Amino acid sequence: MHSTTKQIAKERVRILFEQAEAGKSNPKQSTRYLITARKIAMAAKIRLPLEFRRRVCKRCNSLFVYGENCRVRVRQKREPHVVITCLKCGCQKRIPLRKSMEKTKVEQDNHQDEAPR
Repeated sequence: MHSTTKQIAKERVRILFEQAEAGKSNPKQSTRYLITARKIAMAAKIRLPLEFRRRVCKRCNSLFVYGENCRVRVRQKREPHVVITCLKCGCQKRIPLRKSMEKTKVEQDNHQDEAPR
């Protein structure tokens, strides 16, 4: 029974995100759709898919329209990453470009090869 509830919630979240994407011309309406989608996901205890999380500002719930209400930059400090800045509230979202797990496995393999010498 729980799985059907979660499936229904996932479908409703997907529909609300599609409606928010379609209503880009009306930012207030798309923000309402996104807030509703987030509430449904929290009530059903499901995670929003990664593609949805990266398209929404966490602070002001606005849908990112690249070039209009957000700025996207690639930074090289420490680890290479993408920084998405919301121009409405100033919130920054950082997305790493390399997976740290893959990197650590490669480093461990290199250290094991060098140790016996």
